[in-house]
Amino acid sequence: MLLTVFFFATNFTAVKLVVADVPPVLFAAARFTLAGLILFAISRFAEPGNRLRRKDVLPILGLGVVGITLTQTVFTIGVSLTTAANTALVYSTSPVWGMLLGFALGIERPRLAGVLGIGLSLVGVGFIVYGGLEFAGTSLAGDALILAAAVFWGSYTVLSIGLLERYPPITLAAYAMILGGLIAFPLSLFDPRPLDLAAVDSTTLAAAAYSMLFSSAFGFAAWGWGVSRVGANRVLIYQYLITLVGVSTGIVVLGESFGPQQLIGAAVIVAGVYLAKR
Repeated sequence: MLLTVFFFATNFTAVKLVVADVPPVLFAAARFTLAGLILFAISRFAEPGNRLRRKDVLPILGLGVVGITLTQTVFTIGVSLTTAANTALVYSTSPVWGMLLGFALGIERPRLAGVLGIGLSLVGVGFIVYGGLEFAGTSLAGDALILAAAVFWGSYTVLSIGLLERYPPITLAAYAMILGGLIAFPLSLFDPRPLDLAAVDSTTLAAAAYSMLFSSAFGFAAWGWGVSRVGANRVLIYQYLITLVGVSTGIVVLGESFGPQQLIGAAVIVAGVYLAKR
């Protein structure tokens, strides 16, 4: 899980580098389709005998749409419009959205602490968005898209629980990635910016490979493994570390600015998520 934290956190910066030269939706579709195929090949050896059952086609398709098509399409577009630091902070609210879905499905009981935690998280997002607008590379639209991606990712984590009782983590991640990635390809036709292969350099290719292999292939399988071993609530606590490493990477590697209001917002979000999930 700690390796997953590192790969997920540094992925904010890697994606930021890639989408400077590659259309965001096309990259998201290619990244997860290829990563899913890699995991599928590995699962044939590591987890043999776990073929997709007919009754689970629609549930896994839905999981792929939520966790890959929606989350990653919206996420990748959002990263192209805002900073990696803002992305890491706003995306850290995903645990509270997963908890809200848990309330709706009857998995968790609503409690006062949970409601207050959700409210605090939203206040923290407001501080980050408002405070970040004074810096170059941020936008209200970008931050809003990252918030939507956080909602989808929190939902993906909760929705995967039942399926992880029937499928090993690598197999489930492979199926969800392949289906979700393939569905994202038609959406890439609406990318306003065409792919310019001449603009793709070695840095872009290295960042794309890093994102696909380490964040997508390894990260999703390890995240699912963690959920299957210790439960969604405990795994989502690792989001704290993803936020810390993600913000630090954006500042150090990309030289992004980080103001006092964003620092306050980060502290409020962490307090809100802690209160909601304790």
